[in-house]
Amino acid sequence: MDLNTVADVISPAGVGHWRPGDAWLGGGTALFAEPRPHLTRLLDLTAAGWPALTLREDELEIAATCTIAELAATGYDVVESCCHAFLASFKIWNVATVGGNLCAALPAGPMIALGAALDGSCLLLGPSGSRKVSVTDFVTGAGTTVLAEGELLRSIHLPAAALAARTAFRQGSLHTHGRSGVLLIGRVTAGDGLVITVTAATRRPYVLSFPVMPSAEVVQIALTERIPDDAYVRDVHGSPAWRRHMTRLYAEQIRRELCP
Repeated sequence: MDLNTVADVISPAGVGHWRPGDAWLGGGTALFAEPRPHLTRLLDLTAAGWPALTLREDELEIAATCTIAELAATGYDVVESCCHAFLASFKIWNVATVGGNLCAALPAGPMIALGAALDGSCLLLGPSGSRKVSVTDFVTGAGTTVLAEGELLRSIHLPAAALAARTAFRQGSLHTHGRSGVLLIGRVTAGDGLVITVTAATRRPYVLSFPVMPSAEVVQIALTERIPDDAYVRDVHGSPAWRRHMTRLYAEQIRRELCP
């Protein structure tokens, strides 16, 4: 879609360029998906020269401008599963960015699921400096994040221990090639506990942590107590009742798969 109110593109851009009417430009697959008549200028981050992936001893740093294709090539099973959850063509994979998926904050965003499930954090840069927030806290609702005026998402950091952990992945949709209506990821922790992350079914990520491997009953009670009924999404991709049912079903499947 043409953004016919945009008069300028600043490339490369940084936080010092920001002014009202601006938008950060990554891959643009979300930015150009709908009319945005309030925008007058785009600030191009793809020309900033950020390395897509930086593997350190204790973490994997993912630049916000890293494409889905670049991330999928890392070889981690859970990462590849989340990339395939886009159900998108190779053209989208080579343009859409990890940061763009997080900042769009759509419930079905698989990069949100990945970051939240692996205890990821976001590095934010803004006019007043930098700050870090967890991926779980970064997304506050459907289409909303903690980003302040002029702030940008610089990178996502995934701990090496979480990347190396045993995981289980479940995704559900009403249609074979439909958008995710439910997406859960389970991860075994260092102390043989369990973390279950719920996304797509809810407006924001919910992370349920258990210090030891829980029973089926404990998991179901936690889902009831920690996820409010009004947190489940209602749209053409599924009713709240269906999403709640599938969340509980997948959570138990994940528990059984990861139970020693």
